[in-house]
Amino acid sequence: MSFLAPSSLIAIVASYLLGSLSFAVIVSKALGMDDPRSYGSKNPGATNVLRSGRKGAALATLLLDAIKGWLPVFLIVRYGPAHGMGLDTAALAGLAAFLGHLYPVFFRFQGGKGVATAAGVLLGIAPLLGLATGVTWLIIAIFFRYSSLASLVAAFFAPAYYLLGGGIAWPLDAVALVALVIMSLLLVWRHRENIRRLLSGTESKLGAKSKPAPENAKGN
Repeated sequence: MSFLAPSSLIAIVASYLLGSLSFAVIVSKALGMDDPRSYGSKNPGATNVLRSGRKGAALATLLLDAIKGWLPVFLIVRYGPAHGMGLDTAALAGLAAFLGHLYPVFFRFQGGKGVATAAGVLLGIAPLLGLATGVTWLIIAIFFRYSSLASLVAAFFAPAYYLLGGGIAWPLDAVALVALVIMSLLLVWRHRENIRRLLSGTESKLGAKSKPAPENAKGN
């Protein structure tokens, strides 16, 4: 179990700290935009930033959130073996980055839902796995135009894809599988309000802008 080595534990903690960088907030502040936690779903993520109408900001948030999940996994997969770190450590580092996004130490543990960061982790573990899951998300998003529904479906299929392709398209590791299952369950949990809105027919569709509060509601 290489993830119990001191170097592995340091890598996992560093991954959590990297994941704790909430780029939705950082990018918005850098561009002089409203804090994404103050409008729309109040979720600091790319989909909510898109509701501001600033597509470039949303794209930057999406890419940076994905990179912070991908980078630690990629580095450990590529360079970890020389330092006694294996795929198990890489997967746990990815999980730590994902948890950092959900519960960021730099933002009072109030983070986003982790979809882009989870996608980055999948790409780091196995590019084909990330691609298959991403295509699944895209198909659902195009046909139904609900980011939340696409994310829930992709979360369900990610561990299944990993099992189906394990030993053929990518190495199969028990710790990595557990990490993926935990991420999928947390994604579903973080989307519980979206699930309620989907069932009630009140969920916002992709591209819908945040509606400003009525004048008589301001200050209430």
